[in-house]
Amino acid sequence: MNGIGQEPPQHNANLNTGRDITMPQPNILFILADDMGYGDVSCLNEQAAFHTPHLDRMAAEGMRCTDAHATSAVCSPSRYGILTGRYNWRSSLKWGVLWGYSAPLIEEGRMTTATFLRDQGYATGCFGKWHLGWQWARTGEAPEDVDFSKPITRGPCDCGFDEYFGISASLDMPPYVYIENDRVTALPDRVCEQGEGKTFYRGGPIAPDFAHADVLPALADRAVRFIEAHAEEPFFLYFPLPAPHTPILPSPEFQGKSGTNAYGDFCLMVDDVVGRVLAALERAGIADDTIVIFTADNGCSPMADLRGLERLGHRPSHVFRGHKADIYDG
Repeated sequence: MNGIGQEPPQHNANLNTGRDITMPQPNILFILADDMGYGDVSCLNEQAAFHTPHLDRMAAEGMRCTDAHATSAVCSPSRYGILTGRYNWRSSLKWGVLWGYSAPLIEEGRMTTATFLRDQGYATGCFGKWHLGWQWARTGEAPEDVDFSKPITRGPCDCGFDEYFGISASLDMPPYVYIENDRVTALPDRVCEQGEGKTFYRGGPIAPDFAHADVLPALADRAVRFIEAHAEEPFFLYFPLPAPHTPILPSPEFQGKSGTNAYGDFCLMVDDVVGRVLAALERAGIADDTIVIFTADNGCSPMADLRGLERLGHRPSHVFRGHKADIYDG
């Protein structure tokens, strides 16, 4: 396959006739799970307590990368590396992650995967958890001093994406509003209280059109719509899921299905979302013209109750030591 960004080479498809066929630019779908372990995908973990059929199918029809490593053990820096192609420690963030009100981490004018591909004629879309900061319209010096009625700047649409719909940071970080392109879809009208346990999220402003449990399905809907709208042109779809990160909120149809706990159920919901976008590619007739990549930003979080999962016969890190936020392979 020709390198992205280059003129497609002429391939001699028939040595007898010399007939040349120009290979088109492939679509690219990059799905990024949030806090999902190596062992949470059953094709990578023969001892997993549940099966992830859609991810297993991807592995069977494509390839598995069994010794690939995130550039960081937490969210924001690994996302910076994915979108800029730079080591995350070259950014201004030297430890930890950003928050829902944080300033932009991607430097102004920095080339990103999206700007590069857009320059090559790709339609570009991002639907999901950004967690790389953007510039809110400020009303004061405190992080939460924001005028939600005004547009954001230096967000996804200033980093090469034609379309964006999603949330500013992790699903447990306020403010709880959807951003479409550069504006909130609804102004926050109240402050929600903190969630507890596996459904943990911090208290903060929340909009009337926002419910934590509905976010993953809403993002999947938008990703499917993007595929349907751009089936006739090359596209790059960056799909950073907010799951299975906290709050761990599997929909009713997945509750109890994993035979483990709510985290296992949420992993099955992630697998189902993957199945939805793969089905959209097939319906559009472009599955064979699309490179699909699935990975995670880092390993499983201890918030999933790792010891409890192990007692139930499931190890999110499989044979590897460690988990999210530490230095080990897990």
